[in-house]
Amino acid sequence: MAAPPLQPMPPPAAVNGDGFRLGFIGAGNLAESIARGVAASGVLPASAIRTAPHRRPERGAAFASIGACLLDTNAQVVDDSDVIVISVKPQIVKQVLLELKPLLSDEKLLVSIAAGIKMKDLQDWSGQRRIIRVMPNTPSAVGQAASVMCLGEMATQKDENRVRSLFSAIGKVWTAEEKYFDAVTGLSGSGPAYVFLAIEAMADGGVAAGLPRDLALGLASQTVLGAATMVSETGKHPGQLKDQVTSPAGTTIAGVQELEKGAFRGTLISAVVAAAKRCRELS
Repeated sequence: MAAPPLQPMPPPAAVNGDGFRLGFIGAGNLAESIARGVAASGVLPASAIRTAPHRRPERGAAFASIGACLLDTNAQVVDDSDVIVISVKPQIVKQVLLELKPLLSDEKLLVSIAAGIKMKDLQDWSGQRRIIRVMPNTPSAVGQAASVMCLGEMATQKDENRVRSLFSAIGKVWTAEEKYFDAVTGLSGSGPAYVFLAIEAMADGGVAAGLPRDLALGLASQTVLGAATMVSETGKHPGQLKDQVTSPAGTTIAGVQELEKGAFRGTLISAVVAAAKRCRELS
């Protein structure tokens, strides 16, 4: 997927001066992560964020703890928001949008973070053309999300800037055509699970080599974090960074050789492709 360079997040003063109100239809964990990041970064004040009660009271309490405004109904959230994030489970997106359709207008920007729900369906169910679809991932919970967005036919540059500022508050953001979204799901959407498995396996290897469990897990997780940061911040190809660690006849190349015997790279490639294929089947 060819992606443009990341654009810097607009400074908080400029975004606050924009004065838009952000509403969440659905107050789940991902919605909370976005709301917390937006408020903590100063992209918007917490008072500009609103949602409606959730079937689980603790979800409303989580938003209230941020300082967000709790309204009585989703209809009130739509009426009192400029940017409306659809953050319900994918299987009820159609029902929710059909219910809200009479309340939506061209003045409202609709943002969907529902996995697997395509732009055409969002448009048909909502009657809207001013839509941006975003695919974030679970590291949004710690402010390290990888999010990809695509723009609907009526979304403006101002809309794109607003949404970029929101999701830059919880990680990094790319813009891509919707045709890439199944592959995005296979890579960054499902990818955290692959990395969790790798961390668990590395820690198990440390224990097998004689390390205490807590030390092995701490070393494995920090090593993955450090390696990922090096790729992200140096701009060097991961193969180049790998070569810098692998001395002739050394310990690292001995480990790499074992990974190659086990088809480590081929297995990861197959995992991404399989997840992307499954996403296409489900959508």
